[in-house]
Amino acid sequence: MLRTLSGRFLILTIIFVMLAEVLIFVPSIARFREDYLLSRLERAQIASLALLADDMISPDLEEELLRNAEVYNVVLRRNEARQLILQSPVPQPIHATFDLRDPPAMELIGDAMARLWDREARVIRVIGNPVREAGLLIEVTMETSGLRLAMIDYGLRILALSAVISIFTASLLFFSVRALLVKPIKGVVRAMQSYAANPEDARRILQPSARVTELREAEEALAKMETELTGALKQKERLAQLGGAVAKISHDLRNILTSAQLFVDRIEMSEDPGVRRMAPKLVNSITRAVNLTESTLAFGKAEEPPPKLTRVVLADIVEDVLDSERLAIGDDVDISMSEDVPTGMIVRADAEQLYRVLSNLVRNARQAIAQSGEGGEISVAAHEEDGAWVIEVADTGPGLPKKAQENLFTPFQGGARKGGAGLGLAIAAELIRGHGGMVTLERTGPEGTVFRIRLPMGEAA
Repeated sequence: MLRTLSGRFLILTIIFVMLAEVLIFVPSIARFREDYLLSRLERAQIASLALLADDMISPDLEEELLRNAEVYNVVLRRNEARQLILQSPVPQPIHATFDLRDPPAMELIGDAMARLWDREARVIRVIGNPVREAGLLIEVTMETSGLRLAMIDYGLRILALSAVISIFTASLLFFSVRALLVKPIKGVVRAMQSYAANPEDARRILQPSARVTELREAEEALAKMETELTGALKQKERLAQLGGAVAKISHDLRNILTSAQLFVDRIEMSEDPGVRRMAPKLVNSITRAVNLTESTLAFGKAEEPPPKLTRVVLADIVEDVLDSERLAIGDDVDISMSEDVPTGMIVRADAEQLYRVLSNLVRNARQAIAQSGEGGEISVAAHEEDGAWVIEVADTGPGLPKKAQENLFTPFQGGARKGGAGLGLAIAAELIRGHGGMVTLERTGPEGTVFRIRLPMGEAA
């Protein structure tokens, strides 16, 4: 019971209501004491009227009047003259005097609490104003035992009523909380457990139904998260299946490319100058394809292999990339390519992976310009700064759309070209991270796009 939300809410409600009742109890008991003493003053005034009507009354009648008023004597001040109206023997000295003529509230509360804790029967003097202005002052002497018993009886009745109110209020709140909060929360928990049992089943995604605003917001956030997770799991499954298929295809493709490599070796012996000039580039392309298929066969971890860092001439790699892309340019669009790479710049990188990075960036730029139907220029520049090699790939294309910018390096989501898978930039970013560097989008817009590659000169970034 105490471990449940509704149970704890019930206990806290009872405690808080009782605390509120105690705060009400203290001034209430002080008010009861004041009323009790004022009633004794009123009784004493009524009893004194008999003597005022007849100056001579018998001792027995006087005693009966004082007994009915529950006082020992009555003093009435009329016309500035203080007169002892009724009297009887006082059993003990007067303990304290209390003036009820406009007393402060805190004084009344303090006197009431002191009376409750004092168990001794005391004789006190009480001073007040006569009823209906029947004099200037009335004063009585009385015993406190009856007052304390009346206060205790009143306090017990207040506490009993407070307990009933607390239990009744707590019960109403208990059932209200169960209906408005606990049951919906349990429903959300059951939906989460059902979804966790089979997160790929879209039918188990929570359907928001709560009428409480905060709970509905929580349900909507949970439903959104489950929807995204289900989509991610399905995409992961498709990627796993795709990886298996690619591994099989790569195995056979490697055998085919190996045979093609043997034929290329024979082509190099041709006497035709054009063939001899193109043969090295064909050899390099087939060699890269063989290396790529061999890397794909190590797809078990679904990540790129670590780079084999060597010192490579950057200008040679850039030249190979641009030559390959020039062959892919059609006759319909006028696209020019240029480079501004220092001839002697040597970078520390994996030559094959750096080629793939630059090839992806240049190919994306070429395809963007070709798709726009207008001519353009692609340039690759490099320089050194702050202990790093910086390579910039710029184009004068139409720029990246907003959706592509939001998911720029996310596989299958950052494609800027219709029909594109969005893998080129994701692969480039992953390969450069393996070198300890990073790929960033410097700027994009109608005037063109610039990507920046930063490779650290040290052992690690």
